[in-house]
Amino acid sequence: MKIASWNVNSLNVRLPHLEQWLAASSPDIVALQETKLEDAKFPDDPLIAMGYRSVFAGQKTYNGVAVLSRERAVDVQVGVPGFEDEQKRVLAATVGDLRIVNLYVVNGQDVGTEKYAYKLRWLEAVHDWLAQELVTHPRMIVLGDFNIAPDERDVHDPAVWNDAHILTSRAERDALQRLVSLGLHDAYRALNPEEKQFSWWDYRQGGFRRNLGLRIDLTLVSEALRPHAVASGIDREPRTWDRPSDHAPAWVELG
Repeated sequence: MKIASWNVNSLNVRLPHLEQWLAASSPDIVALQETKLEDAKFPDDPLIAMGYRSVFAGQKTYNGVAVLSRERAVDVQVGVPGFEDEQKRVLAATVGDLRIVNLYVVNGQDVGTEKYAYKLRWLEAVHDWLAQELVTHPRMIVLGDFNIAPDERDVHDPAVWNDAHILTSRAERDALQRLVSLGLHDAYRALNPEEKQFSWWDYRQGGFRRNLGLRIDLTLVSEALRPHAVASGIDREPRTWDRPSDHAPAWVELG
């Protein structure tokens, strides 16, 4: 079974890319972030025609998350229980015997800003919620755009992306580590311990052409699923297409 995550950066713009990639890669489950669509405009019908059923939580212009699956998703949760937030960033659903938690983590703008403080509060709320979810759903995958590069192997230049920089600051990395310490494993890093591959490249300054990237799109598997994770990677090809998302799909395969 192949489970993937992709920040499409506007599903309205990137639907043809998504359809092309689904046809070529045939994932069983896909978590999407930054759909940037109100629910009434979600392209349900063309995805059904490709064999995927969707659950989604969107808003106009910003954010938006969705889970596509060949098997119908049930027990859907939108948002973090008890954490008031109008931004559509969290979607959990059960597909078969897997609990899928799709996260579009707050960017944080810059260290020390109000948005940075919001990011840390948001991550703390997610941590407390997932601690409970893992008890109920031991076969869990937490995936999405985390807007945090876990360590120096996940950035093109550690001198630039350092402890004081947004997306790599010490507080952000510590918050991510707290999530992982709940009993989650970074599937990509577990299976590719030394490889340096990225999932996001800035549109500016030839970021993709020069491979000035970060690995911020993660697939975290629970302790119960770790022995079943047989492969994990990042599909760079969609980033080469015309008018691409700035992110590439990240995936894990369970055997």
